[in-house]
Amino acid sequence: MNDLRKESVTFLEVNENGADQRIDNFLFRHLKGVPKSHVYRILRGGEVRVNKKRVDQTYRLQPGDVLRIPPVRVAEKPETAFVPAVEFPVLYEDDALLAVNKPAGTAVHGGSGVSFGVIEQLRRARPQAKFLELVHRLDRETSGVLLLAKKRSALTAMHEIMREGNSDKRYFTLVLGQWKNARQHVKLPLHKFDTPQGEKRVMVREDGQASHTIFTLQKSWPEFSLLEAQLKTGRTHQIRVHLAHLGFPIAGDDKYGDFARNKVLMKQGLKRMFLHAHSIAFAHPLTGEPLLLTAPLPQDLQSFISRLDANAGA
Repeated sequence: MNDLRKESVTFLEVNENGADQRIDNFLFRHLKGVPKSHVYRILRGGEVRVNKKRVDQTYRLQPGDVLRIPPVRVAEKPETAFVPAVEFPVLYEDDALLAVNKPAGTAVHGGSGVSFGVIEQLRRARPQAKFLELVHRLDRETSGVLLLAKKRSALTAMHEIMREGNSDKRYFTLVLGQWKNARQHVKLPLHKFDTPQGEKRVMVREDGQASHTIFTLQKSWPEFSLLEAQLKTGRTHQIRVHLAHLGFPIAGDDKYGDFARNKVLMKQGLKRMFLHAHSIAFAHPLTGEPLLLTAPLPQDLQSFISRLDANAGA
């Protein structure tokens, strides 16, 4: 953005990194500290202009658009928490995309009691990066392939690829119980809700969003099964809730799992939820080149599998 200040009104010229972004989302980022309700008020009131014309909140910015933003009072920010500059293991990188191997226990972004996540740490580690955004999310306790965009054109194209079902995301997960079918399609609608404590939860409900996971049995032991989960839709906590609803909770899942068994598993060496995003396949959003990005099973999860093998052989 080229920032041209005129008295107390701000004029911004949109460049490639702002292209195709909804104007309300752009203003939320540009006017940090300003309540969303106020942003919508100045949009509705015509105080924000694009090329001297009024637009509504759904308008998508184009390169060369000139925005007029009225003077607004920004809430005084509390002292921000220190964000360390951290690079994560790189699985793939070019001028449009970055794929990293996210460790378990690290949030993908700040919020909900977390000061910072992968995205904030990477931006701190790469101050020269003009654009860096998450393409998708992983739960905090889930490890594995996490994809980021280094250009807005790549971000919007990747969102389109995922929305159209043209990507193939697969996870490894260890569940409690003996899974019977070699391959099983699970289509259970999912409903999001808030607990009285304000936490996000998901449940299977008839009027929920359509959700589809394909589970393939990889290996089994007397009390556990290792599955590959292929996401056909990308709902919040989809794999976790589908499995818990079927009576096969993920080992170590602290939201939908078997809490008594989890305590025993911790003593046996499994300190976190056994869910790992091991691969994602798609056509490169800018070149069309087929890509398959993979992340090996982390050492802590591999060690637990080895322990199950050793006990089964004893």
